[in-house]
Amino acid sequence: MSRLNQVLSASGIFLCVSLSVQAAEWPQWRGPNLNGSTTAKNLPATIEPEKNILWSAPLPGPGFSTPVIVNQRVFLTSQDTGSNEYLALCIDTETGKILWQKAIGSDKRMVPRNLMATPSPVTDGKSVWFLFGNGDLTAMDIAGNPLWKRNLEEEYDILSLKYGYSSSPLLYEGRLYIPVLRRYDAYRAPMNKTPNDSFLLCVEAATGKNIFKQLRPTDALEESQDAYSTPIPFDNAGRKEILVIGADYVTSHDPLTGRELWRYDYATKKSVRWRHIPSVVCGEGLIFGVRSRGSGLFAIRPQGRGLLKDSTAWTFDGPTPDSPTPLYDKGLLYVPSGRREFTCLDAKTGQQKWQGRVDTRSPFYASITGADDKLYTISENGEFYCFQAGGEEFKILGQYDFGEKPSISSIAVAYDRLFIRTGKKLYCIGR
Repeated sequence: MSRLNQVLSASGIFLCVSLSVQAAEWPQWRGPNLNGSTTAKNLPATIEPEKNILWSAPLPGPGFSTPVIVNQRVFLTSQDTGSNEYLALCIDTETGKILWQKAIGSDKRMVPRNLMATPSPVTDGKSVWFLFGNGDLTAMDIAGNPLWKRNLEEEYDILSLKYGYSSSPLLYEGRLYIPVLRRYDAYRAPMNKTPNDSFLLCVEAATGKNIFKQLRPTDALEESQDAYSTPIPFDNAGRKEILVIGADYVTSHDPLTGRELWRYDYATKKSVRWRHIPSVVCGEGLIFGVRSRGSGLFAIRPQGRGLLKDSTAWTFDGPTPDSPTPLYDKGLLYVPSGRREFTCLDAKTGQQKWQGRVDTRSPFYASITGADDKLYTISENGEFYCFQAGGEEFKILGQYDFGEKPSISSIAVAYDRLFIRTGKKLYCIGR
């Protein structure tokens, strides 16, 4: 389901994040810029098994987390097919050899179309943090030695989202930001005795100790209180903010205290089914968000505090996604529908540059990755696509069918190679 370095946007307004890793690596779910883009070059447009599949590594079981890559290591999570143990893995980027594999815990709970190994890891090149759907949060050094561990469900009650907890942690300036946006009443056992609260948790990355737990109230109804999105940092005219989307609102928080600075109501109506999956994307001094269940896209320029009234810069009512997060790159916003359509918009104005579709019946849960003037994505059935970035028309550069489902993870890029996780293996693709 869900499936999410210092870089300035083209306008010079949006500071994404600063990490002690190279821009050529992929340290978080949405990459070094936290918008799905990277500066990698010389990437292939097509997959030719005899020529550019450098290696493939069989995985111990399914997992929907996106790989993160630093220091010639790939980190990802998996759920063992036989034992229901969920695992943290480290794989060598040159050979595909599993360097270490650690069992973090075990959980037999069943959630629709999801599992416990869905949140993506995050790393600063020295340590790596893993979060699982049952609330297990653990830190290790890159050699696999444990640093600290805690369980969010033991502390804050069941993470009862209808389709299973799936948000990835954000690492920003030595702190981990973890959203818990959930319905007041649990969907399944163990049932909560008092109403669940929703909050943004911030912990010290080095120790795992709480910095703050900021409550996030909402008037959203029933399932609309659920969110599977990941926090994103934003520089609002020099003021650092952490953005959270879900439960009918985008909210901005002070990175040090969690205090809510402003909120934006994106819900056009009150519904009991508007659970939210895609994260926000930032660029050109704007914040781009998708309304729940693919019901449109909005761009906001936040000004002031409290409930924002007149901050909508533009809207797009064409095909938009239920699950994937859009991509911002070089002044353009690329919007998947989650089915067959893909749209390119001018990020400043919302003007459509092109729109096209692919010939498949398989849905897309992976978010688009942008690099080397190319766009990469994969369908649930394992169908790989590469599109031309920019330009005035939709152009497919290459496609390939891995035939290994379910393929939910977004494609990661590092060292001028593609790292593609399918339902069975991790592939390294390069020239």
